Amino acid sequence: MAAILVIDDEPGIRQALALILEDEKYRVFAAEDAVVGLELLGREEIDMVMLDVLLPRLGGLEALERIRSERPEVEVVMISGHANIDMAVRAVKGGAFDFLEKPLSLDKVLTVCRNALAIRKLRQENRSLRKNVLLARDEIIGTSDAVNRVRKLVTQAAASDARILITGENGTGKELVARAIHLGSSRSGRPFIELNCAAIPETLIESELFGHEKGAFTDAVSARRGRFELADGGTLFLDEIGDMSLSAQAKVLRVIQEQKMERLGGEKTIETDVRIIAASNKDLEKECALGNFRQDLFFRLNVIPIHVPSLRERSGDILMLLGHFLKGLGMENFRFEDDAVELLLSHDWPGNVRELRNVAERIAVMHTGGSICAGALAGLINKTRRKDDGAASKQVPPGLMELNLNDAKELFEKSYLEYQFFKNNGIIARTAEAIGIYPSNLHAKLKKYGIAAQT
Repeated sequence: MAAILVIDDEPGIRQALALILEDEKYRVFAAEDAVVGLELLGREEIDMVMLDVLLPRLGGLEALERIRSERPEVEVVMISGHANIDMAVRAVKGGAFDFLEKPLSLDKVLTVCRNALAIRKLRQENRSLRKNVLLARDEIIGTSDAVNRVRKLVTQAAASDARILITGENGTGKELVARAIHLGSSRSGRPFIELNCAAIPETLIESELFGHEKGAFTDAVSARRGRFELADGGTLFLDEIGDMSLSAQAKVLRVIQEQKMERLGGEKTIETDVRIIAASNKDLEKECALGNFRQDLFFRLNVIPIHVPSLRERSGDILMLLGHFLKGLGMENFRFEDDAVELLLSHDWPGNVRELRNVAERIAVMHTGGSICAGALAGLINKTRRKDDGAASKQVPPGLMELNLNDAKELFEKSYLEYQFFKNNGIIARTAEAIGIYPSNLHAKLKKYGIAAQT
């Protein structure tokens, strides 16, 4: 509820305006002169002031100057029974929203109040958007050219409502970029809903996206809204969209084109107002050529492409990022010896920023002292490198190309899981997060292929 302060030395004017404005559900404060009014303004949350020009002790134009200086976010409407063009011009030049002559028209008063408060709201939103986009951009740590390009694209993309496709390796920060765009957009006050398409079984992906009615399938014991409905008015972030089934892709394409959808098992058409930001670690153009991804959906999503660089492409940011993570862990003044810096810069960082953050956490837990040398650091990062290198040979299993399709899929899946499991130190929860599936699903697959977890 907006608050309006009426400053006028005529009791009848104050009372009449209070009755009119309170009837419109505004909160109204009143003052008999500008000195009292400025005191009220200093201790109350006021959105707008109706200010008489001719006042005792302190004139209205002088009070206007004080208000614009001390509370520039407050809109001011000047009123006077002795108005002339020169006075009105001075008031508007001094920052007044409008100038009303007495006797006051009820319709004119209400119209001006609504307009002034609407302008105030827009200015607040603009300030909030600028603040949000700056805060979000500040979370994208680094000064390399590659990161600066991403920041520039985030700013440009946030100002529009166009669909965006974010590409980059796992662990590079694609979700962070998506959130930064949302926070800097006109939708920042609305929901940011995300869905990891790789983490949802194919049989459930459409229910997650579009929702379902009670009884739509065996386990649908009650109606449920999907991610499109939850994101209405805001942003839907479809992470790893390259893993979405072709059936779900077709339905997403239809929603994008028509901005309408139905829940599974439902007949009611639901209109949607959602901005879609998609992300993938795959080459979607190549996936289109292979028939794994719809080309028409790719073109719909790829309006503004943003590539998030790997840590190898922005090695100059490694120390800054590591310092940022360590500061968050209470190690603001931690130092790296020269040989440790050389080791950090020469590492491949296959897990990108996510792996770097893990190293920071290991340092915080396992290392004592205010600095670290290469010898101590090697035990925290070289283990990851050796495991990656040792598992790399398993990425293309021998004899794969001679098998039928089903056997080839199983052999590849087993090798892929062995590689990821080995890479993540045999920890189920960490591996499941890295490959985007539920831990229970991963446990079942490990059991199926006889891959033993660490104890």
